[in-house]
Amino acid sequence: MARPHRVALKRVYAPASPDDGQRVLDERLWPRGLRKVEAGVDLWLKEIAPSHVLRRWFHEAPEARWPAFQERYREELRAAPASAALVELHRLVRAGPVTLLFAARDQVRNSAVVLKAVVEEVP
Repeated sequence: MARPHRVALKRVYAPASPDDGQRVLDERLWPRGLRKVEAGVDLWLKEIAPSHVLRRWFHEAPEARWPAFQERYREELRAAPASAALVELHRLVRAGPVTLLFAARDQVRNSAVVLKAVVEEVP
């Protein structure tokens, strides 16, 4: 069985690199202060990002709520329309390298970290 290609994580504000492959933005809102032409985003999957309610809840206390956020975000990913966007993301990963882009300053606790884990769980 063919192995999926690499899935990397990167802040959307970091410069694009040829090694990034397909650059997929995992944010419901466009990142502040970033012009679309400068972002180097190949695909913006708004549907796959956490809901506004979940995002606001998490940002109130990220360290304390990180475990619960991961579970709740995984539940949202199983529901439509996120599930359809997740299928599209799996297709991209099978085709070549993908870099999931996020706007959060916290590079350890953000939605892209959860999304990467979910994508890598599927053979």
